[in-house]
Amino acid sequence: MSDNYIVSARKYRPQTFDTVVGQEHITTTLKNAIKNQHLAHAYLFCGPRGVGKTTCARILAKTINCEHPTADMEACGVCNTCVSFTNNTSFNVFELDAASNNSVDDIRELTNQVRFAPQQGKYKVYIIDEVHMLSAAAFNAFLKTLEEPPPYAIFILATTEKHKILPTILSRCQIFDFKRITTHDIVTHLHSIATKEGMVAQEAALHVIAQKSEGAMRDALSMLDRIASFTNGMLTYSNTMEHLNLLDADFYFRLTDSMLSQDVAGTLLLLDSALEKGFEGDVIINGLAEHFRNLLLCKDARMAKLLDVPNDHRPMYHEKANQAPPSFVLSALNVINDSELQYKTATNKRLHVEMCLIRLCFLLQSLSSSHGSAGLTMTDSSEVKKNSSSVGSAPVDGLQSAVRSSQSPVESQPMAVEKEYAVNDIVEIVVAEAAPLAVAPQPAPPPTTSGAPATPAAENTIPRKPAAGPKRLSMDMLEDIDTEVAKAAANKDKEKKVLTAEVAVQLFEAYKTKLQAANKTVLHSQFCMMRVDVYPPDEVRLISPSTFTDGYAKDQKTPLIDYYRAETGMIVRITTEVQEDENVKAAQNITVLSKSEMFEAMATKNPNLAALKDGLGMTIEY
Repeated sequence: MSDNYIVSARKYRPQTFDTVVGQEHITTTLKNAIKNQHLAHAYLFCGPRGVGKTTCARILAKTINCEHPTADMEACGVCNTCVSFTNNTSFNVFELDAASNNSVDDIRELTNQVRFAPQQGKYKVYIIDEVHMLSAAAFNAFLKTLEEPPPYAIFILATTEKHKILPTILSRCQIFDFKRITTHDIVTHLHSIATKEGMVAQEAALHVIAQKSEGAMRDALSMLDRIASFTNGMLTYSNTMEHLNLLDADFYFRLTDSMLSQDVAGTLLLLDSALEKGFEGDVIINGLAEHFRNLLLCKDARMAKLLDVPNDHRPMYHEKANQAPPSFVLSALNVINDSELQYKTATNKRLHVEMCLIRLCFLLQSLSSSHGSAGLTMTDSSEVKKNSSSVGSAPVDGLQSAVRSSQSPVESQPMAVEKEYAVNDIVEIVVAEAAPLAVAPQPAPPPTTSGAPATPAAENTIPRKPAAGPKRLSMDMLEDIDTEVAKAAANKDKEKKVLTAEVAVQLFEAYKTKLQAANKTVLHSQFCMMRVDVYPPDEVRLISPSTFTDGYAKDQKTPLIDYYRAETGMIVRITTEVQEDENVKAAQNITVLSKSEMFEAMATKNPNLAALKDGLGMTIEY
């Protein structure tokens, strides 16, 4: 029995265009081309693995040589050419694997075969799989034949990497782009195969296989065979997830419940159970991101078609989506995305995943606290506005901008202040955010003589309370500030110093000694070539012999200013200047003579040298 076993990917390989899954745009075009006899001499089928490129190439080769095609241009399957093709004995179809036959000699052998007409049928079809593996020389050897083949030759090239093919090859072919097969089409095809094979498969299990295959039918069929052997033909959602080593949706639902209830311990225990089963941290984070994406899609009915989950799980996703606020889902996706990006660089992978889950547990609390603080701020501001309108007294001009948000715009009447004060001259003033403004004491009511009860105070009178906030800024305090500022300016003028040339030179020499002690040899040697000029009261000019040395002087301007300030208490200005040495200028003015010019100069000084050269018949090599 095992000798006759054929895997599903080969056993159920499509034999006609109608049985090709998910590539209707390709099959319809090819059938119309056959019907209208508009066949091209070269085709290029490109797309991801397992989507039907080689299958469509074989069906096309079989159909164009069929002796009795059907009305919708399908191969009959019973004629001699169809039978020979099915039995792999056809002399009209040649398949070449370019991955292992990619040399010039292989292509030259193929082109030599093209010269011979087909013995049976109309066309000779050459299918070259993985054509991007051909070498550049093989491509060039193939160009002429591909551009002008005999009328009976058709080339079908298949590749998964179109960008690696030379543009000269692409321009000679009709290009067909195969797309990934949708999850729905894969599930439908797997269900039909499972029924034919006598398997019992849940739709959720087939949906997981389709998702895991990533649009490749061959991968989906391989997984179906493997799981059927593992489960003895009983494919359930749980054993499928177990065999594929995936975390089921129930795990993420429980994880979400723990996060919404802020159960940190339960969340970490769930993580530990997943890690004990052998799941990696990045797999958990990726699955959690997909789970929260599905929750976000359930928030809007218009996005329901984007929800790629089994039908059995859709009600649960809608239920959990209603429990989780949209702000929580969006913020959670942001946290998970950051953790996913930083996972590869994390040293302790488990701790990194645990910190991500802990942040998600406290995310709902942080969001609610932020909304609560916003509401409290609005309440406080309204209370301050109420107090300011009831008090009716205006602050000093210096405090007006600080409490402007807590005042009523109608009753805010600032006092006129005689002097304006600069920002740097005002002492630091701290104003409490919601503190009530200081209220002037109300005069006591006059005593009554008739023994009648005292007249009640006005309705807008506020009882005086002990001052708990900052003291009010009076005019006397401002005058004291002016006095202190004036004294500080006078003392500053008295202490102003003048830098002398002697002090500047001594400090410059000390700075060079400091550089030498710090093993800054190059910098010390450059500073030894400089000299210092002083321009009172505070300018120090560094004179350099060359622009190269001047560059070092400019780089050290800031350290020199700090050094002079630390030693003298003055802020000096450091400038640089270049004064080239006379010897350097003379060396630069030296003219380099050629050999002929050197001989003429020597002959001018000594005429006998020219006579000697002529007498011996010597020549000078220029």
